[in-house]
Amino acid sequence: MEFDVVVVGAGPAGLATACRLMQQAQTAEQEVSICVVEKGSEVGAHILSGAVLEPRALFELFPDWKERRAPLNTPVSSDEVYLFKNSEEALKLPNILLPRTMHNEGNYIISLGSLCRWLAEQAEAMGVEIFPGFAAAEILYREDGSVKGIATGDMGIGADGQPKDNYMPGMELHAKYTVFSEGCRGHLGKELIKKFNLDSEADVQHYGIGIKELWDIDPDKHQPGLVIHGAGWPLEKGTNGGSFLYHGENNQVVVGLVIDLSYSNPYTSPFDEFQRMKHHPVFKSTLEGGKRVSYGARAIAKGGINALPKMSFPGGLLVGCDAGTLNFAKIKGTHTAMKSGMLAADSIYEALSEGDPGGRELSSYSEAFKASWAYEELYRTRNFGPAMHKFGTYLGGAFNYLDQNWFKGKMPFTLRDKAPDHSQLKPAQQCTAIDYPKPDGNISFDKLSSVFISSTNHEEDQPCHLKLKDDAVPVTVNWNTYEGPEVRFCPAGVYEFLQGAGLGPRRLQINAQNCLHCKTCDIKDPTQNITWVTPEGAGGPGYPNM
Repeated sequence: MEFDVVVVGAGPAGLATACRLMQQAQTAEQEVSICVVEKGSEVGAHILSGAVLEPRALFELFPDWKERRAPLNTPVSSDEVYLFKNSEEALKLPNILLPRTMHNEGNYIISLGSLCRWLAEQAEAMGVEIFPGFAAAEILYREDGSVKGIATGDMGIGADGQPKDNYMPGMELHAKYTVFSEGCRGHLGKELIKKFNLDSEADVQHYGIGIKELWDIDPDKHQPGLVIHGAGWPLEKGTNGGSFLYHGENNQVVVGLVIDLSYSNPYTSPFDEFQRMKHHPVFKSTLEGGKRVSYGARAIAKGGINALPKMSFPGGLLVGCDAGTLNFAKIKGTHTAMKSGMLAADSIYEALSEGDPGGRELSSYSEAFKASWAYEELYRTRNFGPAMHKFGTYLGGAFNYLDQNWFKGKMPFTLRDKAPDHSQLKPAQQCTAIDYPKPDGNISFDKLSSVFISSTNHEEDQPCHLKLKDDAVPVTVNWNTYEGPEVRFCPAGVYEFLQGAGLGPRRLQINAQNCLHCKTCDIKDPTQNITWVTPEGAGGPGYPNM
């Protein structure tokens, strides 16, 4: 199938690209064909974020978003930030001591999945074709090496690699330009960065894992618009991260924990840290008596501008978190992702309006991004992540207060953090095992019941989408040196080490049907032996309004 533009991923960046491009085409009365492919069963099925939205980019894209009934129904009413000393005590910080990036006046508590569904409706109303349930599995290249488009994955392939009765071959989608907006650690974006050496002048990318639950709570406890952030306990020294609790609409709250994947103790389990975190009185007082509705997890790219790769290459563009445009100092990336997509659309439209046959590199996109408020915002927060890594929660927080509030992000130097997250694990014998409490079934829960309410589903008879470069490495290196960190860094129970009567030598079992598509294993595996590739289309979580 031939299109002017193919967009991979129906997240905020990809949909903003499609909407902006179609707006320009309609204004000029020019026909442009745009196709968006989305691996989730529907738009929003794989979308997970906190989320507090800064609406700046949305105002630019749809100034009349209120009249269009965009799902921004809960303005932030107040901010609270805590330093958790231990499992019982917390120090509430006065707002005057918070970095400017942590203030949320004018922002909205939203469901990013709901916003993406609304954006998809706007795009389709303008003529954009959106194909959910089709995973972009392969990049297609022209003879000159430029990107030609993508191929969707075959459907109906058995675990043995042979076609089943319901086999349906994938489609080739050719385009003059292809926009990659897969989100953090996109598997095609990863290939493009390597092939075109896009990160040659960038620092190594850094990541966190965000784990989140949606709760129905007692209406008497609900405070619409309240935003709570926290740092400190339960994370031990050497592990950075932060917690959040947002009061949304309809007597619901979202609670979550973001942990930097630079942690060194292989016994660290982000899932279990999150579960015990909820027992702190600041969270438990709200959640007690409520009902957990949904669960999910997703990696986030937090390297900021220091780790931003070149975003253009022959025949295509990287936008949003596929490039790493998230502002970790704000714990927000939707507005910068949307802005990157809109700028990409501007560059593509300019080329198409000149009769461009496609395939060249649109360097105007990188130039426009560097001239935008998104780039300026990321530049001013360039020291935030490295400061937390180098100095820890308290000293790093103090540095960032000075950097953001006194120097407005314009300190005359740039901190660097060039050690990749996967290289930070220490051997297990150098670390202390962590004794996590058992879940109580009321506030804290186990992994399998959590995966169940994420509505995760995969066709079981299909090739495993978690590929091992060397089948022996999980035991000979990861188990023998780190005591199997795969079991703990995965928030969905995908990885198990089996050994016992009748099972033979110790081996790694991969329960791929549990996979939440968070990409943590692809990032944190200390030997980089695991590669995440797309499973059969429509597989994965089915988040309602996460």
